[in-house]
Order: sequence, then structure tokens, then C-alpha cells
Amino acid sequence: MADSALKQQLTADMKSAMKSGDKSRLAVIRSILAAIKQIEVDERIELDDARVNAVLDKMSKQRRESISQFDKAGRSDLVAVEQAELDIIQTYLPEALSDDEIAELIEQAIQKTGATDMKQMGQVMGMLKPQLQGRADMGQVSQQIKSRLGA
Repeated sequence: MADSALKQQLTADMKSAMKSGDKSRLAVIRSILAAIKQIEVDERIELDDARVNAVLDKMSKQRRESISQFDKAGRSDLVAVEQAELDIIQTYLPEALSDDEIAELIEQAIQKTGATDMKQMGQVMGMLKPQLQGRADMGQVSQQIKSRLGA
């Protein structure tokens, strides 16, 4: 199986960051590639763009959580570091969806699954996750589904 286009882009950007001496960007790209390689070695597979996006999404979520924690602790120096990393990671994620687009996709998924209560939330999330991975905060999507299903 051929490399994903996203992995090729990351590798090219890593070389570019090496040549230009951009150490912070280089470190973030190397950590992304290391996370991808770890999964590939563990599972003995070659990741496609969808799985690479899932890795990037997870890494951006970790950065957002760290930013929140550091902000509460008053560590603006660490917030700045995490925010810089998050900004670099987000350049590789697909463009985020608007709130209206997310609401429309949620509505469509609820109609397709016939979900009427919280017991069927898993079906709705299962349908939405491939469409929204890396393009929306899944925590917020979950909250919207809960409010829509009357939790």
C-alpha cells in the first residue's frame, strides 16, 4: 500500500523545516510522524489519510486540553508553547466545519438512524465520526447530539 498523501506532505515539510532551521516546527512534525510510525509498527499496517487525520485530531485535542489546564494554573509560558504546537498540527487537518454545517450533518445522521433518545446516540456518533474526524470538536458534537436527543 502506498504512503498517504498527508504522510508524504509531513515528510516533505520536515525536510523543509530542517533546511530552514525552524526547530519548533521540526519538533512538532517529528512528533506527528513518530505517533504515526508507532501505530504502524504496533498494528503492522500502513496508515491511510483517514487514520493520519485521526492521529492529528487526537494530538490537537491533547494540546487543547493541555492549554486549558495550563491556563487554569496560570502558566502562560506553557500555554504559548502548546498553542504554537496546536497551530502547526492544525495546518495538516482538513478545514473545520461551521456550526451550521455540523448541525446539518447531525440532523441528517439522526434522520438516517431514526434515533429518538439517548440509547441511540452511539449509532448517531458512529455515523458522524468518519465525516467529522479532524473537522470538528467531537466533544462539542456529542453535546449537540445530547441536546438534540433530549438528554
